Order: sequence, then structure tokens, then C-alpha cells
Amino acid sequence: MQNTIGSLRRAPVNVVAGGVPELCAQCDARHIGLCDALHDDDLHFLASVAQQVSIEKGRGFVTEGDPARQFFNINHGTAKLFKDLPDGRRQITGFVGAGDFIGLAANATYMFGAEALEPVQLCSFDRAELRAVFARFPAIERRLLDVASHELIIAQEQMLLLGRKTAVERVASFLDGWGLRVASCQGGATRLDLPMTRNDLAEYLGLTVETISRALATLRKQGVVAVGADHVISILNPARLTAIGQAEG
Repeated sequence: MQNTIGSLRRAPVNVVAGGVPELCAQCDARHIGLCDALHDDDLHFLASVAQQVSIEKGRGFVTEGDPARQFFNINHGTAKLFKDLPDGRRQITGFVGAGDFIGLAANATYMFGAEALEPVQLCSFDRAELRAVFARFPAIERRLLDVASHELIIAQEQMLLLGRKTAVERVASFLDGWGLRVASCQGGATRLDLPMTRNDLAEYLGLTVETISRALATLRKQGVVAVGADHVISILNPARLTAIGQAEG
């Protein structure tokens, strides 16, 4: 991805009513992601070092092993994070959406790959340029520390999910977590339009596609979910779904 941060810094930032940068006005992640650490009046500085990028469905935008020169803030859409094994197998390690900040690699290279599951809009930040933002707005650096801490929690939960939970508990845990993600963006989460395929979900949960289907059938028979066409899942009993996902029986 070509770096055009320098030219973006010299260009004026267009604003809309209220002084909010045009880049940020319609962003799905304005109040749930990295930018939530800033007041509207300060957003223009962050916008001036951001490159807005559109990623087509199925296109990768992070390659494992490449130099980690950029951070990414997802504004719209969903992407999957993964690691490729030497024998050709792939392990999906997570799904990211609006408000998620990725690329916080401690090493000099990316430790994962990323691919859009649907059309994705994101802001790309050059690591060197972002240091100037940290100096002026310490709140952003604190937010990134929060993100790093949250990623550790997610990693621990994933280890528990893969190591100890049953297939039904894994699927319930995923649906419950995805519902919380949707609720944070839309204010409700009874209908989940999953952007990932059953195969993606199987790779993430460490199951087969057939086992995913059987687990969904079990949840459907228990009256917890309804399974529709085109990857649509309706949550009929959120409390029961949470209890199953947390292995509470």
C-alpha cells in the first residue's frame, strides 16, 4: 500500500457543520474506536495524518511477515485476521470490524495477515507520523494501551474457547460476542448478518463445517437461535445463549 501520508499532512482538511472533519462525519467508528479519545475540535489533526482506503471483498491488506509500517482503524465492514502454517493450513485468529484498531505489532513485521470479508473502509496511519499525534494527544496513546490490553484478554478467551469448550459452547460464545459487537454499533443485536462463511467460522473455532452446522441445529432445537438464509442468525433467547457460551449449562 503506497504511503501518501506526507502529502495528506500538507493538504487542508475539509470540515462539515460543527467543525468535524468530513472524513470523520459519516464514520461508523467515530464514537466507538480510536477516534473516540478525541473531541470533535481535535479530530482535524488526526484526520490530517490519516489515509482513507477502500478494500474490496476478498482482498488482503496486511501480509504476514511484511514490515509493520502502518496501523489501521476499521471504519466500516469486517475483515478476518489469520496465520498461515507451513503446510498450507490457515488458522483464523479473529474478526475485526468498525472501531477495531489493528497493526499494534511489537515486532518490526506483521505477525498476521488480514483480508476483507466484505467491502471495508479503513484509515491507515504511518507509524512514524502517528508518534506526532501521540505527543500532541496523549489520550490516543492511552487508548492504544487499552486496545493492547483488550487484545490480550481476547487471546486468553480464545485459548479457553479452543481448549476447553464443547462445539455448541464455542458456537454460542462466538454468536454472543458478535451480538455484543453489533449492539455497540447499532444499538440492538437480535439479528446477526454474519459476513464470514461457515468455513471461516470453522477455522476460527477449531471445528469442521459439519460440526458448526450440527451445533447451530442444537441451538435451534433448544429455541436459542433461528437460522436463516445468507448467514443470517436471529437470537431468540439472548440470556440462554450467553449462559451456554460461558459454559454455564
